[in-house]
Amino acid sequence: MDTALRDSYETCRRLHRRHDPTYYWATRRLPREIRPATHALYGYVRTADEIVDGPRRNADPAARRAALDAWEAELEAGRARQRPAHPIVRALVDAGDRHDLPLDELRVYMQSMRIDCGPVDMEAYEDLDAYMNGSAGTVGRIMATLLGVPEVHREDFARLGKAFQLTNFIRDVREDHRLGRVYLPAEEREHFGVRLPDLGAETAGPEVRALVAHQVDRARALFAGCEHATAATPRSVQPGMRIAIGVYRAVLDRVERTGHDVLGSRTAPRPWDFAAGALGR
Repeated sequence: MDTALRDSYETCRRLHRRHDPTYYWATRRLPREIRPATHALYGYVRTADEIVDGPRRNADPAARRAALDAWEAELEAGRARQRPAHPIVRALVDAGDRHDLPLDELRVYMQSMRIDCGPVDMEAYEDLDAYMNGSAGTVGRIMATLLGVPEVHREDFARLGKAFQLTNFIRDVREDHRLGRVYLPAEEREHFGVRLPDLGAETAGPEVRALVAHQVDRARALFAGCEHATAATPRSVQPGMRIAIGVYRAVLDRVERTGHDVLGSRTAPRPWDFAAGALGR
């Protein structure tokens, strides 16, 4: 590996550590030979997320979509053997070659990112599931390949990605509402008697709490449905998997302990949740 490529991977590692310590420390428990590729994948998808949501994002949704188009084109050019100018893309193209990663999945990922460039209001769970398949399922499939997961279980890793994503949506209901995004499906909001303004309240009323409880049950079912797949992963990657899954399940635990009040209570992971994840909670 030449110096420029090594520096590209280091750029990804630092980005990963700065923006997502949960995922970063889980990655540090993975075998040394696959950590750089994990950092590179994170770097690429995080940069797309920064285009959409970062503090320096363009105020114009059309400009954000154009920036996503350019970011996707940068990867496509790199994969076509045109030397990538951006260090993150350089690292990801190299990782894709080294580990035979299905980077075509990132085209689907970018489709979900384009949805986030404007107001979001999911109509039905099928719409949310399709979104999560792009924003999280794609990453799960790529990671399954990198982790050496048996082919028969790779789609389960897409479902695991959805479990992570849905947990984030449960945790971030109020913040997403402030951004003009409502991921909890309209059909289910109507069923539980939740109005859009209710999601911006200081505390959650009984209707919102019932809706959130339904989503928590769904997320737990997704995690439970992936247990046999995570058990089938190589032993060398299981410590990292336990940390990631444990921390996300700890978020669901905290939501339940607040009586599902995701509007008025803190539900983000606490430092000791990392230890709980490491112990396989």
